Amino acid sequence: MTKRRQALGLLGERIAARWLMRHGWELLAHRFRSGHRDIDLIMRSGAEVAFVEVKARRGGAFGSPVEAVHWRKRRELGRSAQVWVDRHGVDGLSYRFDVLGVLVNGQNVRVRHIPNAFPLP
Repeated sequence: MTKRRQALGLLGERIAARWLMRHGWELLAHRFRSGHRDIDLIMRSGAEVAFVEVKARRGGAFGSPVEAVHWRKRRELGRSAQVWVDRHGVDGLSYRFDVLGVLVNGQNVRVRHIPNAFPLP
């Protein structure tokens, strides 16, 4: 991964975390690692925990951020989420996978949040 793409990914994750916190979510973890896999953001609102995959893009083409999360990535996210739940999970919480797309076009930023983007594996 190039440094430029890495920088865009980090920027997208910071924007996504701030956006979610402004909407009542609490940040539990950023880039939770499980082996070579990671979950971009783990957020909590009340009794709900969201494992959030952030997709950041530059320019005018947005597309669907969910489409960018292919089946292999979903499987990896599911495995990492299970590790997090095993280590940090609490009875009574519900879990879901969200995808958050961040479009950076110059000084303009657009966010598209897709809750429950795909089912738990």
